[in-house]
Amino acid sequence: MKDGYGSKVWFFPDGDIPPAGEGKLKGHESLLILNPNEEDASITITVYFTNEEAKVLNAGMVKKERVRCIRTNEAIDNYTIPFGQYAMKVESTEPVICQIGRMDVQQPNLAYYTVMGYTG
Repeated sequence: MKDGYGSKVWFFPDGDIPPAGEGKLKGHESLLILNPNEEDASITITVYFTNEEAKVLNAGMVKKERVRCIRTNEAIDNYTIPFGQYAMKVESTEPVICQIGRMDVQQPNLAYYTVMGYTG
């Protein structure tokens, strides 16, 4: 591991995939993962819901010294997260840095923001 950066477990309690909308820009959420290490990182995502059991998803790899964007409004491990509130835990075999980005186009003044996760 380079200089001790990153964590193997990240939490994001405020997931809420916005509708895609009808304009040129599409509403979405993205999980961004940076792997600054010299080894590839295998990623597992656990998705938590208000009224149903959690889903554990194999999100594949983030290659060494690379960044990867995973759109949460698209299928992950053949599962599409439904619209509505959810939370997620990201687990990695190598320490990584994780961030969520959300673009909400439901209003004329679109909103885009990013949030760093909580590491345990």
